[in-house]
Amino acid sequence: MKEYIEERAIAVANYIIDHKATVRQTARKFGISKSTVHKDCVDRLVKVNPGLAQQVRKILDVNKSERHIRGGMATREKYQHRLAICSREEH
Repeated sequence: MKEYIEERAIAVANYIIDHKATVRQTARKFGISKSTVHKDCVDRLVKVNPGLAQQVRKILDVNKSERHIRGGMATREKYQHRLAICSREEH
């Protein structure tokens, strides 16, 4: 594995741990795809730093278990925002 990929995998992992970030947030921050973030954390990091990979795995598992809640909250906010706009237009 190339050195820059190892460094990126460690940087991505540290960001996720420090910020309790989701894969999507991390991808946006580093300018890479969600697939790359996931592959860095799940596959590549295990070979480079197994302890760090285990810490990241815990956070990713928590994020995965909570994603349906986040999705519901995002949908709720979206429709509340639309409702607020519609009510302003009526007045």
